[in-house]
Amino acid sequence: MAEKWIEEYTIQSVDADFRGDCRWSSLLSILQRAADRHVEALGISREEMIERGMGWMLITLELDMGRMPRDMETVHVETWSRGSKGALWHRDYRIKNADGEKLGEARSVWALVDIHKRKILRPSMFPYEVPIGKESVGELPNKAVLAEGVQLAEAYTYKVRYSGIDVNGHLNNARYADLCFDVLDEQELQEGKVTGFKITYHNEARLGDTMLLSRSAEENSRVYVQGTSPDGINFFEVAIVREP
Repeated sequence: MAEKWIEEYTIQSVDADFRGDCRWSSLLSILQRAADRHVEALGISREEMIERGMGWMLITLELDMGRMPRDMETVHVETWSRGSKGALWHRDYRIKNADGEKLGEARSVWALVDIHKRKILRPSMFPYEVPIGKESVGELPNKAVLAEGVQLAEAYTYKVRYSGIDVNGHLNNARYADLCFDVLDEQELQEGKVTGFKITYHNEARLGDTMLLSRSAEENSRVYVQGTSPDGINFFEVAIVREP
């Protein structure tokens, strides 16, 4: 198996926002698909993973974009494993356009989990050898997202329904980006440019769960978002990085 996987995808109208840019949730889905395909190329399909009671859980992802791809633009996503450290796996991505121009890069941290017991498994439990890529797009992301002392105000309440859950029975990783961009007002959406998105997932949100979305005012070109349950369980934290 090649240490690097390349996935080609053409942005469709369903992927684009009102400005014709790829939605951040769609881009996260594309990255997720590339990672899945790379693992499947090892010879273990998602169906076999489920039969073995295993699944992949994204812990943290940090994505930096010089430019978002546009509607009907073809992108190439390169992804490779940087191996494991302790119980966690690390994976990098590079996004290019059809001419080979770099559009952005991402760094991520994953865990192999027992999908029935909801427990993290040791990397040695994975039944295939994973080749390690020689490249790196930067330092591994840490879990910290919210800046110290940041003040949050409740924005809206969301209930996890059929439209958001995936085969693992929880709110899909990519859907969180839509929840976060929904806290921005019309002026924020129209003005400026989002160049980065960092998310850490703390707890699963499952069908029927209620999530309180809170946000900060823009601080140092960042808007912070947090999703919690009514009784204080922290589902996720996000930093949206904006360029004026």
